[in-house]
Amino acid sequence: MLDDTVTTDEVNLEVSEETIEDTTPSVHPYDLPGEWFVLNAQSGHEKKVKANLENIVKNTNLDDSVFEIVIPTDEVVEIRNGKKVTVEKKTFPGYILVRMDMNDKAWYELRNAPSVIGFVGSGKSAIALSRREVERILGTNEDIEVKKDSPKFKPDFEVGETVRVTNGPFADFNGSIEEINLDQSKVTVLVNIFGRETPVELGFLDIVKN
Repeated sequence: MLDDTVTTDEVNLEVSEETIEDTTPSVHPYDLPGEWFVLNAQSGHEKKVKANLENIVKNTNLDDSVFEIVIPTDEVVEIRNGKKVTVEKKTFPGYILVRMDMNDKAWYELRNAPSVIGFVGSGKSAIALSRREVERILGTNEDIEVKKDSPKFKPDFEVGETVRVTNGPFADFNGSIEEINLDQSKVTVLVNIFGRETPVELGFLDIVKN
């Protein structure tokens, strides 16, 4: 007969394994090694420039000076063909953040990369971002997690634009957008009813652009 007795040590081991939590402290982006600088790149070429910079860092042995290259982005929700779609948008088109220890070699190699216009600053005096600026652009680690969980909503229509109602009692009516409420995902449309413009509150999915 097999002995199925479980020892106290085994029980404690199982409990301890189940209750282990990640207690690694969150590191603020500003408290990481190096300082944050801003590179101005040709708009629309940000991803290509980032890849070029990473290759330059690797090939010129700048790993001990350049630690991180970031294209600031936000997740936004847009209405496309009547459906909500989460997309990633550049926060500052044409700009790339670099966390680095600034020195002549690093400045020269990154500054002269293809499609790079230059560091934000004056001549070789690239200006490092302050803690407040880093928080505003990158946020803290907690802010970054919130961004991932709660993307911003960005409809593809504007106040004053003419739209067609697709759902509800006013379906197929045309009207102009008077107000957009991003928090509630609603829009107020002025619809012509019996010769009078009447404000009607609708959801973002209840209208389409003409």
